[in-house]
Amino acid sequence: MYDLVIIGAGPAGLAASIYASRYQLKHLVLGAEVGGTISWAHKVDNYPGLPGLTGVDLAKRFVDHAKGLGATIVAAQVVDLQRKGEVFSVVSSDGKRYEAKALILATGTRRKELGVPGEKEFLGKGVSYCPTCDAPFYKGKRVVVVGGADAACSGAIHLAKFADKVYLLYRKGKLRATPAWIKGIEKEKKIKVLYGTNIVKIVGEGERVAGVELDEPVEGGKLLAAEGVFIEIGGVPLTDLAGKIGVRVDKENYIPTDDGMSSNVKGVYCVGDVGSHWKECQQVVTAVAEGAVAVCGVYRLLYGNAKG
Repeated sequence: MYDLVIIGAGPAGLAASIYASRYQLKHLVLGAEVGGTISWAHKVDNYPGLPGLTGVDLAKRFVDHAKGLGATIVAAQVVDLQRKGEVFSVVSSDGKRYEAKALILATGTRRKELGVPGEKEFLGKGVSYCPTCDAPFYKGKRVVVVGGADAACSGAIHLAKFADKVYLLYRKGKLRATPAWIKGIEKEKKIKVLYGTNIVKIVGEGERVAGVELDEPVEGGKLLAAEGVFIEIGGVPLTDLAGKIGVRVDKENYIPTDDGMSSNVKGVYCVGDVGSHWKECQQVVTAVAEGAVAVCGVYRLLYGNAKG
């Protein structure tokens, strides 16, 4: 029996593990992607004290820190959750079952899809949701990035290091990324921003992406030639498992919490991108803070007061 099982091994879950170790809580971290989606970022320049790291490097530091304090991290997906009284049962993809007195849900999000023809057909054949992962494959080519927030702008800047031309398509009239990323977009001569523009269809030649059909004419027509399409339009919270134990979600499928990161179910806490607390500011620094706060709540719940 564990005091705590943390579901999700990104920054929020790993920070929770670090604090759980310091509180001497017997705990386990389960996550299909150890390090979380921050590993996809080509550069993280806003985490205090550690500027300029790649997402992979920052994630590795979190993992090493957690393991250094004695954490057990299992690279497995959670496939089922059950609640029996005040005990939670967690089943992982490798068939193992774990019991815990408390849970921290740090399950994050999955990438949103455009939902246009050709998107699924050409996934992995020119369609990607990870510029950091796939940018080197597009050296000297033309690519399209869809989105207008930090991830899209950061991805476009990274792609410009490899691609010959980067088109950043945004459906609105003004990018909503932070000023630092917008400045980077403005400085990069390889990037052209197309405002008020949407993809209607992703088209191919043989088995590869050849371009995108747009709802507005660009460069003399609505068909824009490109070998890569990178979709960065945000994420959908992964809350399916939470519903199995009665955890409520809001209309956007995020999990509401109080200031202590507690959900409506006693003993279940929610941190990181899956929660509604900071959904307008999904940053590593806020995810880490939520992980720490949640563990303080777990300790108070199980042992009556927090250690100093």
